[in-house]
This record gives sequence, C-alpha cells and structure tokens, in this order.
Amino acid sequence: MTERKPRKDATRNREAVFVAADALFADCGSPEDVTMADIAAAAGVGKGTLFRAFGDRTGLIRALYAARLEPLATAVAEGLPPLGPDTPPPVRVPALLDALLCFKLDNRHLALALERNGADSPYRTEHYERWHALLRDLLEQLPGRAGAGPADFAAHALLAATRADLVGYLAGEKSVPREELRADLAEFTASVIGAASG
Repeated sequence: MTERKPRKDATRNREAVFVAADALFADCGSPEDVTMADIAAAAGVGKGTLFRAFGDRTGLIRALYAARLEPLATAVAEGLPPLGPDTPPPVRVPALLDALLCFKLDNRHLALALERNGADSPYRTEHYERWHALLRDLLEQLPGRAGAGPADFAAHALLAATRADLVGYLAGEKSVPREELRADLAEFTASVIGAASG
C-alpha cells in the first residue's frame, strides 16, 4: 500500500502556519503570549485547521521545531565530517555542540517556546533524548575513557550549556556576542573531553 501524500492545500497551509508561528514567537515578549488563535489568524487559516493538523499548541510547536531542526538532524545522521557519523568522537562532540548552539541562537524564540511549553520536562522530549544518547555514546568512545566519570552525566552537562533559556539570557540580556559564546562553549567542551579522555 502506497503512502498517501498530503494534499497541496494541506502542505501550503502547514507552511503558512509554520511561517506565521515562527514570526509570532520571534516578535513576542514571552512565548506564552502566543495563542493558537493568534497563529491561525496570522496564517489565514481556521483555528480548527490547526487543531486537526497538530492536536494542540504543544504539537504545533514540536512540529515547527522538528521542521527547523531537520537539516541539522540530517547532517548529523548521514552527513560529512565534522557532524556526520564518520567523524572521530574527539572532533565530532565539539562540532555537534557548536552546531546545536548556533541552531539555538538562530531559533531561540522557538526553542524557548518548546522548553517552556506544557508540563513535560524538556529532558523527556524526543529531540533531547536523541542528542543526549548520541553525545553519551560518543563520550564513551573517547580514547582513555577507563576511569573517567559517567558519560551519561557529562552528556547532560554539555547539553545544559546549550539550553535555550541560558542561550537566550547570555545572548539577549547579557549581550554576549555569538562568537564569544561559541568560543566559551568550545573551551568548556574541551575541558570535559580532556577530563573524559585523560
């Protein structure tokens, strides 16, 4: 049985919703201020269309975040070095974290909306679990790993440095330049990798 393709108008509506939601989250004072009614009005679709397509506000945010993250996820899963799977762990770990930081900087309004939305812990989201598992596995492959601290905790600690609330605070309220944030993260990552492989 062949998989049904979405209708052209459904695909068009979905992209219009994503563009509208992206703009609203980028311009709002707080992600909580953006409602499904706001997004529907900005996209030019009925509110019922949103609920049928995404279930609820959380589902819409997750779908939009996944769509924006897809190019990076593809590069990590099957791309070339330094992000792709053929890259040695000591090179790949800092590259992955730098790419994730840049993604959060470019999409921090959306990442904040996802991290703050609903009662679910951000640590239980599918994308967080995927990134954590990847980093944990790479840390476990570092040379000289024997006797180092737990890779599971180290992966959490590294990902904590890319949390949207921290990135938003440093880049927004503290006005730390992008390249300085990237350099600071690289230095922190090197210290963790050094401790893990020392």
